[in-house]
Amino acid sequence: MKGSHLFLCLFSVSCWLNLIPAAGNKIFRLGACRVPMSVTEIRSGFTAIKADIQARDPVRTLSILSHPHSLHKVKSSDRCCITHHLFNFYVDKVFKHCKTENSFVNRKISSIANSFLSLKRKLEQCLNVTSAAFKSLGELNILLDWMEKS
Repeated sequence: MKGSHLFLCLFSVSCWLNLIPAAGNKIFRLGACRVPMSVTEIRSGFTAIKADIQARDPVRTLSILSHPHSLHKVKSSDRCCITHHLFNFYVDKVFKHCKTENSFVNRKISSIANSFLSLKRKLEQCLNVTSAAFKSLGELNILLDWMEKS
């Protein structure tokens, strides 16, 4: 009996500690996912290199993420999955191809990439892969419609 009270107490404390964000972190609710992250740290790194990076952008007339039907229209229930896929894209494609001759910029890119990799791993823990797979396949027509209209 006493052992079960101890177990319950330890379990409660460990759950409570998992809810406390690390220093500088904020808990973001992305649908069913709750992810601690420091946007301030990532934003600071990006602000330091933003002008340099944007000056290298060869297509300034197009924005991928700010289109009126993109991120701001994502339903709350889909945010965890969408964010996970975006982080995969950034980690697997974007950061690997953004190398410059400026070591300061490269260090900032690396720091942001490490933050995204950590966040991607945290999101993997809360994703229901089967559900996400059926959701993605079930909306394949949206992708095909978009491709045909392009």
